[in-house]
Order: sequence, then C-alpha cells, then structure tokens
Amino acid sequence: MNIDKFKHQHIDILSAIANLRQLVQRGIIEHATDISHNIVAMSSTIRLHLAVEDRVLYPALEASGNRTMAGMSQQYRDEMEGIAGNYLDFANKWNTPRLLAAEPETFRVEANRVLKALYERMKREDREFYPAIEAI
Repeated sequence: MNIDKFKHQHIDILSAIANLRQLVQRGIIEHATDISHNIVAMSSTIRLHLAVEDRVLYPALEASGNRTMAGMSQQYRDEMEGIAGNYLDFANKWNTPRLLAAEPETFRVEANRVLKALYERMKREDREFYPAIEAI
C-alpha cells in the first residue's frame, strides 16, 4: 500500500503546527488574525487526512487478512477518535481573531494540550504505524 500522501500530509500538518507555535511566541493578541487563518488552513488538511484514513486506510488494513495489521489499524482508529474530536473542538472554538485576542492565555493552554497530543500521535504513526504498513 502506498502511503506517501499520508506522509506528505503529516509534513504539512507538522509544518503548520510549527508556524502556529512561532506566531504564538510572537504574541497571540498581536497575531490573532494570522493565528486564526493558520488554524483554519491546518484544519482543512487535518480534516482531509482524517477522512481518507477513515474511508480508505483503516478499512483496507482491516480487510487485508493480516490480523496483526488489522488489530493495529483498529487500535489507531480508536485512539484517533478522541484526539481528532479534541482537535476539531479546539479548531472550531479558536478560528476567529476576536476570541484569540480576548482570551490569549486560555488559547495558549488549550493549544499546548491539543496540539501536543496531535503532534505526538503523528510522530508515533511515522515511527511505528507507517513503517509497519510499508512492510506488508
């Protein structure tokens, strides 16, 4: 199975997280508009990535006849539900400059929590899940 598109999307998402981090460090209030635009753009990539995983990747692995990969796929799918839900709630809440400027420290706390979980999950996929897929 060719998973290059998934890998490229990870690179795009990780880059967006890094850009967001830089904007936050330069000032949430001062860069609220840029931060909100970054969140909206990143969310488009994340939504696409999640949809293709749910519609193509996980079902293909679970139907592959490889019990190890099917189990791993189901585990990753189950774990991602909570992470994805938390991210989508975060993105829906913080996609306007007005709220960012009004509650910068609340944003910072939530961004650190949600984006750290997303970052760690993608790094784990890159380190464990994708190599396992490519090996079959």
